[in-house]
Amino acid sequence: MEKVTKVNETEKEIKRMADFTSPEDLYQELIAAVKKYHPSSDNSMIEKAYHIAKEAHEGQVRKSGEPYIIHPLCVAIILADLELDKETIVAGILHDVVEDTVMSNEEIRREFGSEVELLVDGVTKLGQLSYSHDKVDEQAENLRKMFLAMAKDIRVILIKLADRLHNMRTLQYMKPEKQKEKARETMDIYAPLAQRLGISKVKIELDDLSLKYLQPDVYYSLVEQISDKKSTREKFIQQIVAEVREHIDNAGIKARVDGRVKHFFSIYKKMVNQDKTLDQIYDLFAVRILVDNVQDCYAALGSIHEMYKPIPGRFKDYIAMPKPNMYQSLHTTLIGPNGTPFEIQIRTYEMHKTAEYGIAAHWKYKESGGSKERNVENRAEAKLTWLRQILEWQKDESDNKEFMSLLKSDLDLFSESVYCFTPTGDVKNLPNGSTPIDFAYSIHSAVGNKMIGARVNGKLVPIDYRIQNGDRIEVLTSQNSKGPSRDWLSIVKSTQARNKINQWFKSEFKQSNILKGKDVISQYCKMKSINHVDIMKPEYQEKVMRKYGFRDWESVLAAIGHGGLREGQVVNRLLEEFEKVNKKNITDDKVLENIIETGKDQKMKLTRSKGGIVVKGIDDVAVRFSRCCNPVPGDEIVGFVTRGRGVSIHRTDCVNVVNMNETERMRMIEAEWQGFAAGSGEKYATEITIYANNRTGLLVDLSRIFTERNIDLTGINSRLSKQGTATISVSFEISGTEELNRIIEKIRQVDSIIDIERAVT
Repeated sequence: MEKVTKVNETEKEIKRMADFTSPEDLYQELIAAVKKYHPSSDNSMIEKAYHIAKEAHEGQVRKSGEPYIIHPLCVAIILADLELDKETIVAGILHDVVEDTVMSNEEIRREFGSEVELLVDGVTKLGQLSYSHDKVDEQAENLRKMFLAMAKDIRVILIKLADRLHNMRTLQYMKPEKQKEKARETMDIYAPLAQRLGISKVKIELDDLSLKYLQPDVYYSLVEQISDKKSTREKFIQQIVAEVREHIDNAGIKARVDGRVKHFFSIYKKMVNQDKTLDQIYDLFAVRILVDNVQDCYAALGSIHEMYKPIPGRFKDYIAMPKPNMYQSLHTTLIGPNGTPFEIQIRTYEMHKTAEYGIAAHWKYKESGGSKERNVENRAEAKLTWLRQILEWQKDESDNKEFMSLLKSDLDLFSESVYCFTPTGDVKNLPNGSTPIDFAYSIHSAVGNKMIGARVNGKLVPIDYRIQNGDRIEVLTSQNSKGPSRDWLSIVKSTQARNKINQWFKSEFKQSNILKGKDVISQYCKMKSINHVDIMKPEYQEKVMRKYGFRDWESVLAAIGHGGLREGQVVNRLLEEFEKVNKKNITDDKVLENIIETGKDQKMKLTRSKGGIVVKGIDDVAVRFSRCCNPVPGDEIVGFVTRGRGVSIHRTDCVNVVNMNETERMRMIEAEWQGFAAGSGEKYATEITIYANNRTGLLVDLSRIFTERNIDLTGINSRLSKQGTATISVSFEISGTEELNRIIEKIRQVDSIIDIERAVT
């Protein structure tokens, strides 16, 4: 009980809004939140949106059992907490009405104008997808639409983030598998997006809630450990804050000083990255100093360094060199009383606003007009250069899986960035570990493609040189350059550079890759005796494109040509679709009738394998190996006419064959292996069951036998009885009984083995 109380107390710190049950109370909370930052605002539009949404969602409930209107109201309160304009708040209230109710986009435009309609449409998830149920495809298509909507109006993502935040706050009502899926998506996409937009207020809570559902043991362990030492840490912080405040006041600097414990996810990341326990991480808290202007920031820094000893290499000036999301602050780590390290952040009130709210901090000025508005727009535009990159990828990248990979790696901001200068003095922010190649592509793809070398601080450097903070870089180009090298892909660090290099190769060699892909497919079909013309129908190709996330057939061929896809995958999928449509409709009775009519000596050759099987019967009937006994060449076999599936081949000692009744035995036909050659290379699936006394290293010894003989294991399963006897099922592919007997004999020689038998189910 005490543990639960501690957990609940600590969790309150990451929740910024209470859970409400009454829609009317929520609405009043929303209006109060809006009036805090916009006292003179006319809220009639918000009131109208509330009543329309309440009526539209009437009768709908959430997983928790609460009226559905609770969700859009909570989303609107989060947006009001970010101090956004009333159009955004109205769109937040209405964001689900098009998808979940009968209300249309046209009605929204008629009641609230085109601006609100654009925002609602951008947030609305894709409806009936024509895609396969592949989650990657579905997620990629939703994200593609979201980024396109963001390009029209950045407020779309702000609503989407608020929507995701409230969903994460109420995730406990979802099924466990759904919880993990949503938390993973939040961790991969939405939290980094909030970081990119500089909205740490949302980012921090999304991170912590994702950690709570992805790794609950880690989360609750952190909560408990931090709660246990809460009073000690608070006492330490209060001491530091009091000392700093006194020193700053004595220096004549007007400032606000406060302290805070760092959020759970940042602590967890530090523990993972530094391979430390919680007790080994001392800077779990930070002291923040807020001042009026930039001059006071540096004055406060000097005063603090006079007071405490700074740790070398732990000072960062994000004021002179802002982060890509426009975050500005001075960070310094100091040695406090008793030798305990702690971090101090120094920034202006305006910088703090930007740090907490990011791009949303500037949106309330939207209606003010004039030069201030233009300045805000310029700052917002600078913050969104990365969005243009993503939109370029969308146009260039037809493969959904590749697009998702690029997006996730680009949004991964856990790595520190380095700053460097162009010859004209412009600053470039790049991921830590970047090379001159990354720098060249950050300027323009044409510069990167024509690059032949680079100078760093006036000296020639190799292209794999790791850029250091403050380097001045000059890229050397040549018109005679034949383009980037494939080796560059293993050198570059930034997603932008890697994508542009890949795009160059794809476009440069697309035609040759398409021709190569066609040739490879044709050869594969010949080798497998598949009619190439039969399977190359547009409707079959469409299924393959959906399966692998491509937009056109040429992209599939190009992917096969450059090795991104295996021809076997594609052809087998085409063949599967062909067989679904052209399945032979041969009845069981017809098969049995023809077997009787066929002379005893007449035999049919089937192309099931290179070894071949001979059965009595008619031409053109499907034959398959039964999975209950997995016959291989050398076994005595018998055919059984199955209902609707042709002839299945069993071992004669198969349990299912031995236990057949008289009626079933009428459906049995003679079968034998024909022309089997041990060196043919054909492989057959089989399974054996091994009984052994359990010991350490048993599985290692068994797997070594298969490895030494180049036999691929397709499955292994082990069960242990209370008596210590291990039952191990091993599935693999072999050429015939001779090879199988050799393997079994070898396994019998392993220590602890009791018995081995062929598996029969």
